Amino acid sequence: MNEKKSVLVVGSGGREHTIVSAIARSPSGPEIYCAPGNAGISTEAQCVDIGGEDIAKLLEFAREKSIDLTIVGPEAPLVAGIVDLFESEELKIFGPGRGGAQLEGSKIFCKEFLCRHGIPTAAFEVFDDSESALAHVNERPLPMVVKADGLAAGKGVIVAHDRATATEAVKDIMVARSFCEAGARVLIEDCLSGSEISIMALTDGTNYLPLETAQDYKPAFDGNEGPNTGGMGSYSPYYSLGDPLVQDILDRVIRRTVEGLAQEKLPFKGVLYAGIMLTEEGPMVLEYNARFGDPETQSILSRLKTDPLAVFEAASVPGGLENLVLEWDERDAVCIVAASEGYPGSYEQGIPIEGLEPTNGDAQETGLWVYHAGTRLGDSGEILTAGGRVLGITALGEDRDAARAKAYEALGSISFEGLHSRSDIGLTMGN
Repeated sequence: MNEKKSVLVVGSGGREHTIVSAIARSPSGPEIYCAPGNAGISTEAQCVDIGGEDIAKLLEFAREKSIDLTIVGPEAPLVAGIVDLFESEELKIFGPGRGGAQLEGSKIFCKEFLCRHGIPTAAFEVFDDSESALAHVNERPLPMVVKADGLAAGKGVIVAHDRATATEAVKDIMVARSFCEAGARVLIEDCLSGSEISIMALTDGTNYLPLETAQDYKPAFDGNEGPNTGGMGSYSPYYSLGDPLVQDILDRVIRRTVEGLAQEKLPFKGVLYAGIMLTEEGPMVLEYNARFGDPETQSILSRLKTDPLAVFEAASVPGGLENLVLEWDERDAVCIVAASEGYPGSYEQGIPIEGLEPTNGDAQETGLWVYHAGTRLGDSGEILTAGGRVLGITALGEDRDAARAKAYEALGSISFEGLHSRSDIGLTMGN
C-alpha cells in the first residue's frame, strides 16, 4: 500500500480554504497542512503557525515533514521567490518562480512583457520621479489610470476621472510612499472602457489548460456601487469555454504569454490569471495575477470533478499537463461573501460568528461550502472574525438561480455583529 502523500498549502484566506477543501476530497486521502491557515481550515488540515511570507521557515517545515507538494495561495511568497527556494532543495511546489511572478509583482514588467510579445493592452508611460509623472498627468487625456509598480495589497491602482485625483494619486504613491517601495516607480496608462472578464489557466511552463470561467463582484454594495473590494462574490460559469470570445483570449493572450515566458526563460508553473477588458477594439489585458483569484476560486474549484491533487501535481511538473483532461460539474456555482462592517475600510475584529453548525454537513452531498476567509479560533474554541472578508458561502445548483437561492438560504442562518453582504450576487452582472 502506498503511503499517504503530504501537502502543504501556504496562506490563510478563502482561496486557501477552497484549495484545502478541494484537496481533502482527493481519493488518495492526503495529509494536509496549512500555514498559517484559519479557523475553518483547521477542520480539514493541520494548521501550522508560520506566516506565508516566512519562506525560510516554510522550507524548514517542508523538509522536516517530507512534504510531497506545496501549493502557494497568495502572491507575496511567489514574488519573494518561494518556488525558486523550494526547487533548489528539489521540493515539488505549485506556482511560478520569482521571474515569472513578476507578471504580478511588477506592473511595469507586466506591461513591457505584453508589448514585447504583441499581447493587446492599453497605452502607457513609466516614471521614476514624481515631477515627470505630475507633468504627464497635466497633458494626458482623461480618464487615466495611475498604478504603483509593485505589490500594494490590491490598493495601488487609481482610476482618475479628473486631474486632481490623478495628481493626488501620484503624490500619494511616489512622494508620501503610502505603498512603501511598491511606489518607487509609477505607471500611467489609458483607461479602457467595456466589460471585464477574467480567464484563469493552469500551465506547466509549456502546456496550458483553461479553467472554467467565473465573474466576480468588486464594488462593496448592490448594483456595483461603492468602493472596490477584494471581491464580494462570484459565479461560475460566466462564458462557456467553447465560446469564440474565450477561445480568442486563450489564443491571443494566454498562449502568447506562456510562449513568451518560455522564450525569456522565466519558468511559470501554476495559475495564470488574466484580467481582460472587452473593448470595441477587442480583448485587452488589464493585469496579470500569478495565482488563483479570490473569490472566483471558490466558485470554480467547487465545480472541479477531476482529482484536485492530481491536477495540482501535474501543473507542478514541466510538461505534466500534456495529457490531462479536466472534468467539471455541470451545475452552476454561486459564492456570496460575508464581510465585516466597514470593509474595505477599517473594521472591528474578534466578533463571534453564530449559526455555522447547520452548514457543516458533507459538502459533496449537499453542494454547499462555507469557506473561511478571515476567521480565527478564540480562547474557548469559538470562531471569531479576523478580517474584512470573513466567509464565502458557496453553493451548487441546477442553474444559477438555484445555486444563488441555496447560498443565500445558508447565509441567512449565519450571523455576526456588523455582517455585510451584497444581495444581488448572481442576479446582476459583476465587476
